[in-house]
Amino acid sequence: MTFVTKLTVQSGDRTVLEQTVEEIKAFVSNKGVQLKGPHPRPPRNYRVRLQKRLDASELAYPAWEYTVYRRDLEIVGRDEVARDVATREFPRSIQVTITIERMGNAR
Repeated sequence: MTFVTKLTVQSGDRTVLEQTVEEIKAFVSNKGVQLKGPHPRPPRNYRVRLQKRLDASELAYPAWEYTVYRRDLEIVGRDEVARDVATREFPRSIQVTITIERMGNAR
């Protein structure tokens, strides 16, 4: 039975995101493991309204706007390599979500 480890890597800092994804690709490639991706997803833009006061007055600061970038990767098989990637230290500006799926038929 084969396991597929799916990684979703997100950050508001595109440069750090790209560096982190390249490091993951290089590590997995050196281990000879099949890697699918990175698959870039469209960036998501967020706008947060900031109030100057806690009451419902119309006083507000200019909205805070930021963009979040995302890359999806899949590591096929080799659980120990996926575990090494999952337990590594990532920069503080990076958020990594890991999902493990079982592929194939159970006997």
